[in-house]
Amino acid sequence: MGIKTALPAAELGLYSLVLSGALAYAGRGLLEASQDGAHRKAFRESVRPGWEYIGRKMDVADFEWVMWFTSFRNIIVFALSGHVLFAKLCTMVAPQLRSWMYAVYGALAVLGTMGPWYLGLLLAHCVSLYVASLLGQPWLCLGLGLASLASFKLDPLISWQSGFVTGTFDLQEVLFHGGSGFTVLRCTSFALESCAHPDRRYSLGDLLKYNFYLPFFFFGPIMTFDRFHAQMSQVEPVRREGELWRIRAQAGLSVVAIMAVDIFFHFFYILTIPSDLKFANRLLDSALAVLAYSNLVYDWVKAAVLFGVVNTVARLDHLDPPQPPKCITALYVFAETHFDRGINDWLCKYVYDHIGGEHSEVIPELGATVATFAITTLWLGPCDIVYLWSFLNCFGLNFELWVQKLAEWGPLAQIEASLSEQMSRRVRALFGAMNFWAIIMYNLVSLNSLEFTELVARRLLLTGFPPTTLAVLFVTYCGVQLVKERERTLALEEEQKRDKEKPE
Repeated sequence: MGIKTALPAAELGLYSLVLSGALAYAGRGLLEASQDGAHRKAFRESVRPGWEYIGRKMDVADFEWVMWFTSFRNIIVFALSGHVLFAKLCTMVAPQLRSWMYAVYGALAVLGTMGPWYLGLLLAHCVSLYVASLLGQPWLCLGLGLASLASFKLDPLISWQSGFVTGTFDLQEVLFHGGSGFTVLRCTSFALESCAHPDRRYSLGDLLKYNFYLPFFFFGPIMTFDRFHAQMSQVEPVRREGELWRIRAQAGLSVVAIMAVDIFFHFFYILTIPSDLKFANRLLDSALAVLAYSNLVYDWVKAAVLFGVVNTVARLDHLDPPQPPKCITALYVFAETHFDRGINDWLCKYVYDHIGGEHSEVIPELGATVATFAITTLWLGPCDIVYLWSFLNCFGLNFELWVQKLAEWGPLAQIEASLSEQMSRRVRALFGAMNFWAIIMYNLVSLNSLEFTELVARRLLLTGFPPTTLAVLFVTYCGVQLVKERERTLALEEEQKRDKEKPE
């Protein structure tokens, strides 16, 4: 109720003013704290010289981001540029063989990066799941896939298999886990799709073409086999009108995002400050809140940049890859919270939707979420912090359904029915604001640290209660209302578009 209801323009204007003012005030406090802490001993390892000509240092606490755009930048550009040129040549000369050419190029790139033994190890996993798919038993394929995934996540097998990589280099562990994990998910998707469509008779070659497509190989996103095979099998793919312009725009946005992050890290040390809890505890409550929020936004930007670059290359190859995750700023329900849309789609198709059905009943939903987060825990690597993260997010997803069921209960449903649609939207936005901070706190546990999460929770909920708690909640409420207004506008535009497309 109230989802399509517009609020007065003056009210929305007030929300915009409050939100922008609060972010500016909190951002100023975080900027001043970053300047004050730039020369602290505790910051020495992760705050390094940056723009020396204006005396700015840079937050380099995220080694992956730094490696991507320093020592490994040229290698990444060379590999993806080579793929694009090779793909263009194959499309012009032998378009019917382009999927095989992509696979050969990808396999050679893996061979050159990780060595022949690692390539042979992945081929062994591919063959084992292909053989399982021939038996036509989905439970066997899923079980073997999870066992293969566990072998890359648990000792002693992970230590033994990591020895198959040739040489040592900075991103070796990241590439090993990325290539191995995504290979298992892709092979499992292939096996499950083979069981679901026995009449199509997929071959081992189809699996290898699917797995060794280089842009997706190490970092994803993952496309389920049915989607990838259908799109890659087009002999003469045709681009939609304006597609090249959209590809260029996406590439430009990725470059702008990279530059924006670089600039941001010269002024705001959002990754380093949480590592020094004494210093973080001295921040103003507002600065501490925006610091916690910024950590999640950065993780989203990092994923958006990575998938944006990869997706640009994939779209040049006439693929329609999974889109980057939804921005954390626009999230106020656990059901839409994910940082990798490809893995989310994989889990939904083969586990969550399969068990949970319509996701409207409490017991099936509980079983579906427990199974989904159990596999997610295995994917992330079982450890105490991952267990806690999985439990919290599993609880959050189920709690939403419980609250929804409670709201549909007779007395509460009658109370809401007695409210105007605008008031109903305001009430729901208030619950959305509380949910927004639950999402932040539950995910901050894994993205930063448990100690920092405890500090933020204590300051915002205990020592800062009630002024800080209510102020943060009201500012968040304003943001949720603006997000809802944006969703309402997009829904109306989509509805008008469908009406125009209907035959008269």
